[in-house]
Amino acid sequence: MAFTRTHQRTGALALQMALKPKTHYVCAECGATSPKWAGQCGECGAWNSLSEQAAPTAADTSKRAIMQYAGAQDARRLGDVQLADTPRLPTGMDELDRVLGGGLVPGSVILLGGDPGIGKSTLLLQTLVALQPSLPGLYVTGEESLAQIALRAQRLNLEAADLQLLAETSVERIVQQAEILNPGVMVVDSVQTLFSDKLTAAPGSVSQVREAAALLTRMAKQRGICVFIIGHVTKEGAIAGPRLLEHIVDTVLYFEGEPGSRYRLVRAVKNRFGAANEIGVFAMTEHGLKPVSNPSAIFLSRHEEPVSGSVIMVTREGTRPLLVEVQALVSESPFGQPRRVTLGLEQNRLAMLLAVMYRHGGIAMFDQDVFINVVGGVKISETAADLPLLCAALSSLRNRPLPADTVIFGEVGLAGELRPVPHGLERLREAHKHGFKRAIVPKANLQGSLPKGMELHGVTRLTEALGLL
Repeated sequence: MAFTRTHQRTGALALQMALKPKTHYVCAECGATSPKWAGQCGECGAWNSLSEQAAPTAADTSKRAIMQYAGAQDARRLGDVQLADTPRLPTGMDELDRVLGGGLVPGSVILLGGDPGIGKSTLLLQTLVALQPSLPGLYVTGEESLAQIALRAQRLNLEAADLQLLAETSVERIVQQAEILNPGVMVVDSVQTLFSDKLTAAPGSVSQVREAAALLTRMAKQRGICVFIIGHVTKEGAIAGPRLLEHIVDTVLYFEGEPGSRYRLVRAVKNRFGAANEIGVFAMTEHGLKPVSNPSAIFLSRHEEPVSGSVIMVTREGTRPLLVEVQALVSESPFGQPRRVTLGLEQNRLAMLLAVMYRHGGIAMFDQDVFINVVGGVKISETAADLPLLCAALSSLRNRPLPADTVIFGEVGLAGELRPVPHGLERLREAHKHGFKRAIVPKANLQGSLPKGMELHGVTRLTEALGLL
């Protein structure tokens, strides 16, 4: 009897080991594999670079080879490729359609990241409800209960009794339900809570996030389902998890907004079906997020009287010209090392531009603290803000306000020259539409059908621009 029980336990253990999916560990730096985890890779010596992955079996390898052989295609000339218009599905929210490049593309995978509580779940729930009459939706939550989702819909006055909800964290179970329900659009909140049965790592680990994203992407491409994936962000503001996550998906969106502000920006940093760096502007209300059709008006502070250190510039976000206010505060520094602080602009570029203004304009700020802020929490990464930044700093230093109807933009070179910026004519038309009467811009940008009724000053050197002030 003892021999029989021992034999049964041995057989059960062998069967369990056979059914358990095999895994190995792969180095993220060199790609070397290891049967067990170690703190350091034995091949390249990198630390904490090994992550768990499901080891392919012989059956998987043969099946993959058969599928590749069956779907193999010969090389074709570029001119012989037939082009077809990509169908677009409007979401019902104009600002979101703008960021996506015109609407949803069937089979696309969209990754949305942002700080906790900024409105990611609210925006996507509103999108599903707006699409519900024409496109069935599925909302998958791994962080909240179904009652919490229903409570949010009630608070936002959303009526969508037919919207499918699923509280699940197993990615295999999610894919199975999606194949049964066959929705047109699906939201997964969030990818850090999902896990795959093939791996033993904890949810949110590098291997689990990568495997879950890969399975969801494969399902979206095969079924033609548009999938929104919500991702957590790190302290630096980047989406948590492996960088491979952003390479797998078709579109990467970032939700931005200042704490305490009612305005939110959705920025596209990657889009295979549209322009990158496009932004959509939303206002957070008691009934959810509302698109802002004229964002330039909310970023301009209409002062009752002219104030020093304030300059209006025209930046460009994706395909949209946007009027923003650049503010500067220059004051005598009580310390031996003056401070250089920027919000919404690159800090190193501020130090370089102040050196250019001293070298070619004769204006020194060695003993002055310089603080630069872009109103509304907008982040400007283009060089068109060079000239407005210097003009705002000079206005604050001299305590002389600039005319309220003046708009300024242009790139400043190290030799003190003014370089043209892209799409200058569209920027001038946007300023003219909002009532600005005077513009100081690079001379090379004054070409084409210029707006009538504006006093345009084209300058080629920094000294000319400072002289006009």
